[in-house]
Amino acid sequence: MRTAKITRTTAETSIEVEIDLDGTGAYDNQTGIGFFDHMLDQLSRHALIDMRVRAKGDLHIDDHHTVEDTGIALGQALKQALGDKTGIRRYGSCHLAMDDAQVRCALDLSARPFLICNLGFRSGKIGSFDTDLVQEFFQALATHGGITLHVDCLHGHNAHHVAEAAFKSVARALREAVEPDPRRSDAIPSTKGAL
Repeated sequence: MRTAKITRTTAETSIEVEIDLDGTGAYDNQTGIGFFDHMLDQLSRHALIDMRVRAKGDLHIDDHHTVEDTGIALGQALKQALGDKTGIRRYGSCHLAMDDAQVRCALDLSARPFLICNLGFRSGKIGSFDTDLVQEFFQALATHGGITLHVDCLHGHNAHHVAEAAFKSVARALREAVEPDPRRSDAIPSTKGAL
């Protein structure tokens, strides 16, 4: 069972994350931030990772702590659910179009966290959601999940479409990377013998 449950409590937020890597993309995400919930739903659905998120944060200040801490907890859950990574494909990529936006993602479940994020939002807000928080989420996810993550917008002018294409592209790449490799189901996908 490649599942995990993470609870993270700080003076700023209280986060609970449950995931199942071998799910169907079922989701139940409630963070108090409507657009962010929509993005987490996309991540779950397109990665085929069952996901339940409950987040309570200091939204009276802004959305930053809630988004970042959710990314931290989700990264920790992915790392826990993957275990020693025996039998996974490890790498994933997706080149995704959504209306005017075209976003490319490539990732490696390497245990070497690194983020390259070039989304170039033309607007600072999507409704009341700060577009800078998209990168903050991916940074937290990559750092705490041990993921080398590259996300690039090739073109796009609508900020909602760019953000949604980014989450969907990361989801599809993640789906590919966590899938069992039928040709090497008993091996860690590294010449080092460990990840």
